[in-house]
Amino acid sequence: MTPLDLSDYNPTNDLSIAETMPARWYTDPAFLDMEAEKIFYKTWQPVGRVEDVMRIGDFFTCEVVDQPLVVVRNKQNELKAFYNVCPHRAAVVAHGRGNRKSLQCKYHGWTYDLDGKLMRAPEFEGVKNWDKDAVCLKSIQVEAWGPWVFVNLDPDAKPMKDTYGKIHNEIANAGFNLDQMRLIERRDYLINCNWKVYVDNYLEGYHLPIAHPGLFREVDYDQYRVDTYKDYSKQYAPIREVDDGEVRDRRYVRSGEGEEDALYYWIFPNVMLNVYLDNTSINIIIPVGHDKTLTIFEWYFESPGTGEGWESMQQIIAFSDEIQQEDIELCEWVQRGLKSKAYEAGRFSVKRENGVHHFQSLVHDYMTKD
Repeated sequence: MTPLDLSDYNPTNDLSIAETMPARWYTDPAFLDMEAEKIFYKTWQPVGRVEDVMRIGDFFTCEVVDQPLVVVRNKQNELKAFYNVCPHRAAVVAHGRGNRKSLQCKYHGWTYDLDGKLMRAPEFEGVKNWDKDAVCLKSIQVEAWGPWVFVNLDPDAKPMKDTYGKIHNEIANAGFNLDQMRLIERRDYLINCNWKVYVDNYLEGYHLPIAHPGLFREVDYDQYRVDTYKDYSKQYAPIREVDDGEVRDRRYVRSGEGEEDALYYWIFPNVMLNVYLDNTSINIIIPVGHDKTLTIFEWYFESPGTGEGWESMQQIIAFSDEIQQEDIELCEWVQRGLKSKAYEAGRFSVKRENGVHHFQSLVHDYMTKD
């Protein structure tokens, strides 16, 4: 990989004089390859759900950027993850999801046990300087957190608890139980923008009054803030109290105890977690090109129920979709603007855009690490 010139961006901690990330960091196709190596292969990435690998032999395939992977539960009832690549001729050893006693390459039939060790290599007698017992699928780190399965391609990566442990403790201390949440709905959105454009947009409420009139009516904008930490940030967006005599449309946002105590997290680089007393949503941002992003929305509820409970869930999902459609339009506009000869870099609102500055600084830090 040819080194990129990153000298055009040197973020400062002083938000009052800081400039935004240069447009080139969003529009140059070469950046995505480097971001994959420096960011996505070095961080914990959600790739599936625990419910899909509950039984011994359960497996599912997935990818981190362009790296094919397989997650499986072995005979010791442990989660294992491997590159989904046969060491023989680089074909895959698993497709889709299911339950198997072993993993077998569909090209030449090499077969591996659920710990990745080679069991059988047909017609391979006579090969010199080759030890069958030393052949195995290359493993990667894997952990379960709440209802999700995460992997990290960096063999030297710190455990998930170093970042997610702090978030888990805060969620638990607030009375939320992620382990009880069950998936109700998933929606995928393919957006014509760089993945960083989408994250930038998520991390500030500055655009709420103009771009999200429905959401703006519901939140106390004056109290909105973003607190930043080492590898994540937390947004506070309390639901606005109803003024005396106000007629208020509550079609989308549930009323009720605990709404004001909802927790909103962003975890570097691409995970958004929104936690309520009886439901949780996760947003996973996946680059599929330098100017195209897959955004996965999943909604989890503790007690799906029927009647009013089901109607409430559908209101929440419909409201999220409405906001998402508004954000998609914004992000695609921004991506087009970033290509303009009239734009190179901008400035930050000190009051409203510290979360964006924090994210962009982290991108720079990861990209410039040795």
